[in-house]
Amino acid sequence: MTTTPVRQEYEVQLEPLLSVPVERQLPLAQRLWQHGWLRKTVILLVIAALWEGAARYQGNDLLLPSFLQTAAALWDGLISGELPAKVGVSLVILLKGYVLGIALAFGLTSLAVSTQLGRDLLGTLTSMFNPLPAIALLPLALLWFGLGDNSLIFVLVHSVLWALALNTYAGFLGVSETLRMAGRNYGLKGLRLVLHILVPAALPSILSGLKIGWAFAWRTLIAAELVFGASSGKGGLGWYIFQNRNELYTDKVFAGLAVVILIGLLVEGLVFNTLERLTVRRWGMQR
Repeated sequence: MTTTPVRQEYEVQLEPLLSVPVERQLPLAQRLWQHGWLRKTVILLVIAALWEGAARYQGNDLLLPSFLQTAAALWDGLISGELPAKVGVSLVILLKGYVLGIALAFGLTSLAVSTQLGRDLLGTLTSMFNPLPAIALLPLALLWFGLGDNSLIFVLVHSVLWALALNTYAGFLGVSETLRMAGRNYGLKGLRLVLHILVPAALPSILSGLKIGWAFAWRTLIAAELVFGASSGKGGLGWYIFQNRNELYTDKVFAGLAVVILIGLLVEGLVFNTLERLTVRRWGMQR
């Protein structure tokens, strides 16, 4: 019986690559430009400069106030407490409608992935109501719920529900059959399968639906307040814009619009980007 000889171990000493130049550190300006917040700030400053130049060239404060005039009106509204109060009224109503829309969308999509009747129900309802503008339902909401917050919440639910349900259901359909079978092997079915398997796997689509639903709800609320006016003796941000337009305070109108934009930027940057960074990006599900 012969034995196979054991090969001797050896180590090869590699010479340093002195011919390859060491990469130098990037200049400070180029390193700073790699930060997204700085690039976006530069874009906003350029827009403000163009706005100021166009207003000065136009020369009519009633039609187009300058950026500095709008900033002064915004500062006065913040200091006086008028703008924060209007924003608070709008955000409270928005959160009620947004949360209720999320709950209904989750219920519909959970039913759709569990039963054939649920799939038919979701498909039929989204085909019927998704193309319908939420603001078009405001007259019916006023007729059904009267002059109160419930009318605004009704149109907000409509604006959130269908966009979120479609994105969530599309995400559920994209979950691989391997994950579904793994969940069933662990005895998961129905709502437990949705919560433990489908929701984590479809989270990028769900977050996308939440962002779309938020944008729809925010602009629907402002438009509804412009038409609907004050609710229970209190008016929101849309009512603030409408009231100042009637009184020809164009700088305050632009200040109200600026607050609408700033709130949208803050929610997008602080809430949704943070959620994506802590979940789907951290888990490698999104770049």
